[in-house]
Amino acid sequence: MSKIRVMIVDDHTILREGIASLLAPNDDIEVVGQAGDGREAVEKAREVVPDVVLMDIAMPLMDGLEATQRIRAENPSVKIIILTQYERKDYVLSSLKAGASGCVLKKGMVSELVSAIRAAHSDEVFLHPSIAKIMIEDYLRHVQQDPYDRLTRREREVLKLVAEGRANREVAELLGVSVKTVLGHRTNVMEKLDIHNRTDLIKYAIRSGLISVDS
Repeated sequence: MSKIRVMIVDDHTILREGIASLLAPNDDIEVVGQAGDGREAVEKAREVVPDVVLMDIAMPLMDGLEATQRIRAENPSVKIIILTQYERKDYVLSSLKAGASGCVLKKGMVSELVSAIRAAHSDEVFLHPSIAKIMIEDYLRHVQQDPYDRLTRREREVLKLVAEGRANREVAELLGVSVKTVLGHRTNVMEKLDIHNRTDLIKYAIRSGLISVDS
């Protein structure tokens, strides 16, 4: 069985050598190259043509995300795993958008790194469990939250009155505020609900039961 050819990219030599030593006992993995910055990584990838690249993000000359994009652009078959010390959603999303096949925390276990390498080589995405948890929680938070819950009490009042067909001046008089204030609330409502015209606003109000068809 052919081995998974791995290249390690990090600006710390000791860390690169350490990872190489930790991977050595795995019979199905072979470290075929190392690089100390993103620019060198792009050049080295052309030379050794690895199956999987372990890529640090913060490096001199060229960061890991740009190097990832360039390597993938030249050879889409190369899989890249980002090595990071940060459990942050923005880092993960940036990595995946750049073309990475996963993210592994530097503080993680060797077994997780090995699993990530094997997963990437099999065209699968690997996320460290704590990172995956953050991503899932963020997704569920956005999916489950009703945009209406983001509206303030006053914005809900404005939404209902505007949807009923009342003019801005009439809404202002009913609420005891200025027309300018009503317009401000109306703009906020449309932005929060991602609605861009009055017709869709009325449709939303009907679907949500804020007003009836006969209103």
